[in-house]
Amino acid sequence: MRRLLLALAPLLALPAPPAPAAEDAAYDLALGDPARKDRQAPLLLDGVTDTRTGEVLTPADLPPRVKDVRLLLVGENHTSMEVHRAQLRVLEELKRSGREVLLGLEMFPFTDQKVLDEWNAGKLDEARFLEAARWFKSWGYNWSYYRDIFAFARAASIPVFGVNTPREVITAVRKKGFAGLTAEERALVPDSVDTKSEEHRTLFKASFGPDASMHAMMTGEVFEGMFRAQCTWDATMAANALKALKERGGKDAVMVVLVGEGHVAYGLGIERQARKMFDGKVASVIPVSVLGEKQKPLAVRASYADFLWGVLPEEESLFPSLGLSTRDVPGGETLPVIAVEKECVAAAAGFKPGDEIVSLDGTPVRDRETHARLMSVKRWGDASTYVVKRGAGSLTIRALLRRKAPEPCPVPEKTPAPSK
Repeated sequence: MRRLLLALAPLLALPAPPAPAAEDAAYDLALGDPARKDRQAPLLLDGVTDTRTGEVLTPADLPPRVKDVRLLLVGENHTSMEVHRAQLRVLEELKRSGREVLLGLEMFPFTDQKVLDEWNAGKLDEARFLEAARWFKSWGYNWSYYRDIFAFARAASIPVFGVNTPREVITAVRKKGFAGLTAEERALVPDSVDTKSEEHRTLFKASFGPDASMHAMMTGEVFEGMFRAQCTWDATMAANALKALKERGGKDAVMVVLVGEGHVAYGLGIERQARKMFDGKVASVIPVSVLGEKQKPLAVRASYADFLWGVLPEEESLFPSLGLSTRDVPGGETLPVIAVEKECVAAAAGFKPGDEIVSLDGTPVRDRETHARLMSVKRWGDASTYVVKRGAGSLTIRALLRRKAPEPCPVPEKTPAPSK
């Protein structure tokens, strides 16, 4: 759930996300399906738990369980290779079972479908696709997390669709409300967006954790704007996925949507919005780390998803992450830093909120796209040299891209031998 905040930070001008403890708690809330929300589900490494029955399945067992499902939502932690491998396996098993599969992606707005169709048709190689799709603007995460998924989709003739809407539209919804949208903006969101779910509000608030400063800014108009934007985000992805399914899929096709788990959890995001537009079957799969805070087994509520896929915990992302959030300024000459996570590379290097990035390794940085592209070639162990404006002056910051060593397991004290 903390990943939801990482995604929202640049879009909604949030401060740094809360500590991982809040993330653990968000997996075990009494929300969602009444038949499952009062119990926990077993979570086994490399097992797929059917949370309705409690059975632990193999990946090959999944397709028969979703044979009537038309919309399958597969949640993700964007920077977890373990999760992306599980997502790929879902696609492979569905295709192996003979299903017609369509693939919807959060990272692309539906307005970019032309370039995705060119990828689907085999007209673009990888390098030209990344350039034409402006991957580092639309998404920004390292392409290598997703390369195998895109390659399999094309090899298996699975068409790929953008299901999001331009982020500027979501920002407009947050700031102006639905009544304040221009005609052009209104045309890019569904006619109806449900913002009335109290359970969704509870989940959204829980994603911010116990941090007092976070909740201080979550009151009144600010919270309503953010929650309205989140609901619009969910409804838009539901509507675009269903539209592609209707227009491009056969009667038994399944639309698989890969999307951040915060949009899938407890059926309160995309699924809730989709059920108001669609009477077909919807289901969810969320890969979840089997260990939570302090390497203890993670407790997960059975209503969190229809299927829980147990994966290995990852202390660090496969590719370097600075741990800061930035925001584009149209026409700007620098890239403002709006948030810095605690105990991250950026914090250790000395970055502070309010800094403005001027350059990285000598290359001017005026937008998030440029910064993401330059960082995409970095690996753990490298260094990045920044020139940063701070107040009226400037300084050079050398960020060392080094992971934190895992904390050693505590050694229990020896129990004295009983006296004889």
